[in-house]
Amino acid sequence: MNGSSADGVRPAPFVRRRALPPWRRRGLRTRPMPGAVPHFGRTGRRPGPIGALRARLGPGWPLTVIFIGFPVWWLLGLGAIIFLLMTVPMALHLWRHRDRVVVPRGFGWWLFFLAWVMLGVGTLWADAPGAVLGGGAGRLFVFLWRMSWYLAATVVLLFIGNLSERDLPTRRVADLLALMFIFTTAGGLVGSFLPNLELTSPMELVLPNALAKNAFVYDWIHPKVASIETILGFEQARPQAPFGYANVWGSAYAFFLPFFIITWLIQGGRWRRVTGTLILAISLWPVVYSLNRGLWLSLGLMSAFVIGKILMSGNVRAVRRTLAALTVGALLFAASPLPGLIQARLDNPHSNNRRGLLAEQTVRSALTGSPIVGFGSTRDVQGNFASVAGGDRPGCRACGVPPMGTQGHIWLLVFATGVGGTVSFIAFFVVRFARHWRERSHYGIAGCAILLCFGQFLFTYDLVEIPLFTVMVSTALTWRARRTADAAPGGRPGSDAEATAAIALGPAAAEPAR
Repeated sequence: MNGSSADGVRPAPFVRRRALPPWRRRGLRTRPMPGAVPHFGRTGRRPGPIGALRARLGPGWPLTVIFIGFPVWWLLGLGAIIFLLMTVPMALHLWRHRDRVVVPRGFGWWLFFLAWVMLGVGTLWADAPGAVLGGGAGRLFVFLWRMSWYLAATVVLLFIGNLSERDLPTRRVADLLALMFIFTTAGGLVGSFLPNLELTSPMELVLPNALAKNAFVYDWIHPKVASIETILGFEQARPQAPFGYANVWGSAYAFFLPFFIITWLIQGGRWRRVTGTLILAISLWPVVYSLNRGLWLSLGLMSAFVIGKILMSGNVRAVRRTLAALTVGALLFAASPLPGLIQARLDNPHSNNRRGLLAEQTVRSALTGSPIVGFGSTRDVQGNFASVAGGDRPGCRACGVPPMGTQGHIWLLVFATGVGGTVSFIAFFVVRFARHWRERSHYGIAGCAILLCFGQFLFTYDLVEIPLFTVMVSTALTWRARRTADAAPGGRPGSDAEATAAIALGPAAAEPAR
């Protein structure tokens, strides 16, 4: 029986098999782009119903859940909370693959900003010059809310940027953002024609009454389609559905618009182009009648940037189409009642004086009381600008003034994070714009146009929540498109390549994204 098995059959000789590469052992059919995080799931295990649905939706399923179901989340009172909830699986995915996570150039500025924001906890209860003295636990709640959004923006930037084009196609994310533009347009139309429509969400019924009636929480969990203001001397509806504020609606329209144009008007088929042109034309109604000067200015800024890129490209056909579109648009604009409405809005600056005085007092208080670190969060102003005894009263909400650190994200940065936080926040986005402003790809131009609008909105809008999240999604797409182009055959990695480095969560060394 020497050399034989028990049944008398000689065993087959041992054959040493060649070890599979790591990407094959993870179940991938093709070698992923260097630095790309592999997709969800584990091989060799039959997924359950939830796992099967997640596999069907792909690694980007948290984004799908957020954007496709957003109107439902808004009606449920979860329009803002769903963004924070869905960053949890994104963060877990990044943690599981932390040794392969890479970050964009300039990310050190953003990490410095996050660390600087945390320093504000120590000054939350410090008395600011010109602000109401004292403060309760609600100040910590507001601080944690904003900090959660900063972290969510960080997670979505790294999540999208580290997934390969195969796992999460750019077109899929762009389609989701374009769908959000359609939701924004629909909400704007409802707010324009049914401005008094309000609903009671399930979240209002579930939360304790004291928390549900808190003004800060109420604006996000209470579905309301418009705010009524008397800017021109008569009641005028400013659409805000499906968001919490009219200014958030304006920034969302501007940030989602480029992706709608790309996926519906440029890359779409004939039916998409026709339908998209109709949707775009209809969307101009709430844009104009919202009397939102910040949105008007941002659309002009984006248009000028895109037109400049087209003229610089030397594409004769594109230049002719652009000039023809501008001519037709100018004629339609001149023949419509819109110039008169816009002029009436400009003749009634409404909040300009109050905004200017608030910004002046905010900067003075921050630089006098805590110029380096800031005060951690906003503060209520003592009285109003006319008297320390002034303020809101029944029938005259305008008698008071907004808190210091509002009416513009730049003022929040100055007041809440001081000079250190303001400089690092702006530096990150300046670096990102500088890396991509020369690009001619659709997503490169769209990303830079959005960053330009973001810079303009800093002085007029509060951008901590959904707007900042959307800007980070756009920034991630632009960063990843640059990496993919540099890694493609014929790409030019090197001086023009997007340098990345492994994030300090694992043992991996710095790795170029090519």
